[in-house]
Amino acid sequence: MKSIKNFLAIGVFILSFASCAAPPRPPKPPTPPKRPAHAQAKPMPPGQAKKVFAMKSAKPFAPGQNK
Repeated sequence: MKSIKNFLAIGVFILSFASCAAPPRPPKPPTPPKRPAHAQAKPMPPGQAKKVFAMKSAKPFAPGQNK
């Protein structure tokens, strides 16, 4: 009698895990189109970088400009 109960318990346990299924994954979102090489983002102008980094002078952002 005890072995039948153990056998049924093991069977129910195995069936409970066999019936579990993970939901299907959602499809990946489409990737944005790539820009051509000539249309890449331009570097930030020195004055704009000065404002973004809250500095008083744009001199560190414009290395080619010497006075």
